[in-house]
Amino acid sequence: MALYSDKVMDHFQNPRNVGKMDDADGVGEVGNAKCGDIMKMYIKVNDGIITDVKFNTFGCGSAIATSSMATELIKGKPIEEALQLSNKAVVEALDGLPAHKIHCSVLAEEAVRAAVKDYYDKNGIAYNPDEFQIHDCEHCHD
Repeated sequence: MALYSDKVMDHFQNPRNVGKMDDADGVGEVGNAKCGDIMKMYIKVNDGIITDVKFNTFGCGSAIATSSMATELIKGKPIEEALQLSNKAVVEALDGLPAHKIHCSVLAEEAVRAAVKDYYDKNGIAYNPDEFQIHDCEHCHD
C-alpha cells in the first residue's frame, strides 16, 4: 500500500485555491517554524457565505494537500458550517494520512478557524473565545 492516497498526491501536485488574497475579509495564520509547517488562509465572505478562499502553505506535501482540501470543503459554505470543519473530515476527504502527518490536518482546521476569527474580529461579531483555541505545536511530532 502506498504511503499517500491518490487524493493526497493530487492535492499536493495540483493544489486548489493557492494564492494570496489582498482584499480578504479574514486571514488566519497557524503553525510555526519549529513545527515546520506554516499555513495562511484567506477568506472572502458575502452574506455569511465564504465566497472565495485562498491559502499559502510552507511545509510538507501533507500540509499542502490538507490546506488545499480544507479550502475545497469550505468554499461556498456558510461560516457556521466552515467552523464545523474538523481535521478528521479533512483526513477522510483525502482518503487518509499517515499517523505522523495527522498534525497537518489539525493545522488546516485551525487555519480555517483563525481566518473566521479574524473575520469576526474585523466585523465586531461576538463569539465564544473557547471555540477558537489553537493547539500547542510543541508536541506535533511526539
